[in-house]
Amino acid sequence: MSDENKKVSLKGWLSLIILIIMFSGALSGVKGPLKALDFNNLTGSFGVIAGKIDFHGSKGTGVKEGFLFALTLIPTVMFAMGLINVAESLGALKAAEKVFTPLLKPLLGIPGSAGLVFVSSFTSTDVAAVLTKELAEENLITDDERTIFVSYQIAASAVIVNTITCGAPLVPISKLSIGVIFAVEIIVKILGANIVRVILKYDSKKNNERRIENVTAS
Repeated sequence: MSDENKKVSLKGWLSLIILIIMFSGALSGVKGPLKALDFNNLTGSFGVIAGKIDFHGSKGTGVKEGFLFALTLIPTVMFAMGLINVAESLGALKAAEKVFTPLLKPLLGIPGSAGLVFVSSFTSTDVAAVLTKELAEENLITDDERTIFVSYQIAASAVIVNTITCGAPLVPISKLSIGVIFAVEIIVKILGANIVRVILKYDSKKNNERRIENVTAS
């Protein structure tokens, strides 16, 4: 790749910074205009019927319940993909590759181009899953890298949001602070991904040895 292609413009860096702030949830609790820099605030929520229930309703079951749940994910996923595509046209993915490669390559064995998805995975399971699929389809990550990355995402998925919301009843009685809980979850996520990484590396090595043996035998 030429130096011209590697060069990241100022708008690329700015769009990367804005996306990291939006997907990180750092401004989720702020008031005023800065709320516009938080992804969940911009995504918003559905209106309610009878004061507390949205169109999804409650006590649904089966395929119909699954369909309605999937329908509620469409605005969030579409918005995230739109943001990523706009940012990509501004050079944010090139900037992400430069910033995140020194971190993600030794940590998980994946390229820096997965950096924005890595950040979004802290607050959203669905957005990270769709964006990971897009990275694989555009050949920005290999099949093995996708497997490693997915194994990282699945364990304690959307770690910040789910720990705060789903784990809220347990936080007051926990002997550990919320910061320590986050740290343990993230360490376990990284550990699990690296176990998968080692297995894939071993499997690849064994396949190469078999291939060499077959070539030699023939």
